[in-house]
Amino acid sequence: MKKIIIVSALVLLWTAGANAQTAYDAAKLVSKDLNGTARFVGMGGAMGALGGDISTMGTNPAGIGIYRSNDVMTSFSFSTYGTESKYGGKTFDNNNNRWSYDNIGIVFASKIGNHTPLRYVNFGFNYHRAKSFYKNMFMEGALNYSQIDYMTGQANGMLANGVSLKELSDNKLNPYSDNGVGWLGALGWDGLLFDFKNGEYIGVLPQTPYSTFRSREKGGIDQYDFNIAFNISDRVYLGLTIGAYDVDYTKSYYYSEDYGDKQNYNIGSMNRISGSGFDFKMGAIIRPFEDSPFRIGLAVHTPTFYRLTYTTSAYLESNIWMHNNDTGKDELLNSYFDTYKELNNKDMNREFRLKTPWKYNVSLGYTVGQNLAIGAEYEYEDYSSVKFRYPEGDKMEFETNAAKMVMKGVNTFRIGAEYKVIPQFAFRLGYNYSS
Repeated sequence: MKKIIIVSALVLLWTAGANAQTAYDAAKLVSKDLNGTARFVGMGGAMGALGGDISTMGTNPAGIGIYRSNDVMTSFSFSTYGTESKYGGKTFDNNNNRWSYDNIGIVFASKIGNHTPLRYVNFGFNYHRAKSFYKNMFMEGALNYSQIDYMTGQANGMLANGVSLKELSDNKLNPYSDNGVGWLGALGWDGLLFDFKNGEYIGVLPQTPYSTFRSREKGGIDQYDFNIAFNISDRVYLGLTIGAYDVDYTKSYYYSEDYGDKQNYNIGSMNRISGSGFDFKMGAIIRPFEDSPFRIGLAVHTPTFYRLTYTTSAYLESNIWMHNNDTGKDELLNSYFDTYKELNNKDMNREFRLKTPWKYNVSLGYTVGQNLAIGAEYEYEDYSSVKFRYPEGDKMEFETNAAKMVMKGVNTFRIGAEYKVIPQFAFRLGYNYSS
């Protein structure tokens, strides 16, 4: 997997604590990776109407109703996550190789009878890694602008709303415990990167730094599915899956600007989202023609209801030449501020709820004898409908409206095929497209 990122400016925007949850965070939790059994992945996940695979309990729960015998499955994978970053006319490749334990599942098939309308009642459990966040990024180069511009912009924006970093500093008040104060501006002020003159905040350094940026992401979303499925007359298959989710996502940043003559600063942050959630998935597979293997699949997934905690901390270290009026000389002053220390050796923790969109899935499947299987799927999610709420249930208007403005509906198409040369060996081909 390789992503290309074109960056014109390297900016770390730590907002006020109240706005820590962003549409970007929501998008990471809503989307999922293609993961599961070798057959499921090989066919691009286009098995909603075909069924008969443990991984389908997470897409169309009715697929477990196809089973006529017990099954146990597990799988591992080796992945290469690549990021190609373009910055300042340079290209930086960052690759990360990783082994992972992706899947383990079991199905118990319980036969009811050959001539009764209800032929089988099947039960299943499956664990799989729904999302992996592992990614590294590195960029560096000369710029003709500075992140300090964004610091002063945030500080002046707060000033327009009646919040003065200078007054907070003069009165020895802690800006990091105030939800109305943006950490980026507060760190820049404490690090002596800008000053207050003529009623506004202005940077004290030149506009041509050499910048370096690093980031590291890790963690993932673990999904646990519990399924029950029914086979009715070998023509209609119904299924229900209850999904449980465990979230652990961490992203750390490092950014620096070097101005020469020993003047520089570096800033870093750690951000973590952790918590759990649940959802329900309902599905059906219908074989409309008695003498045909053609199948139609339908599935609906409720929103996933997450209870999450956003944890963040940041630091800034600077080396700035300042004039000492007492000695009449310029001195290189070193400043270091850490929000963990400023918050009495605590990270900032913010609990919130997140409700993801409904998901709708339509699929088709066809088999030719025991050798060929073809599947196709269409899936829709309206990402703009995600909802943020406070722990007590009240709506978080800012974050919800931000998601509505920047996110949109996602259409996903999948197609896959399998050809078995012999029962133990098969060729598989799959394709996914999202828009």
